[in-house]
Amino acid sequence: MGIYLKYAYAAMKKARYEILPDDGTFYAEIPGFDGIYANSDTLESCRDELEEVLEEWILLRVRLNLPLPVVDGIGLSIMEAV
Repeated sequence: MGIYLKYAYAAMKKARYEILPDDGTFYAEIPGFDGIYANSDTLESCRDELEEVLEEWILLRVRLNLPLPVVDGIGLSIMEAV
């Protein structure tokens, strides 16, 4: 398993899920990852959506050369291509 997959897997393991009382949908977020959240009708689709949002968030931060949080001792660093 590559470092990116290990990082994403470790981040997803930190996800917190809840059922929203007003509409019964599932809400998820990953603490320490600002702006990473999902909301869906089923737990499975909520998890899938959260994973997709996380992937896009990582790619955007890499593109903008922004730091990524370290998760369980796993860090992704941005290296300049030569």
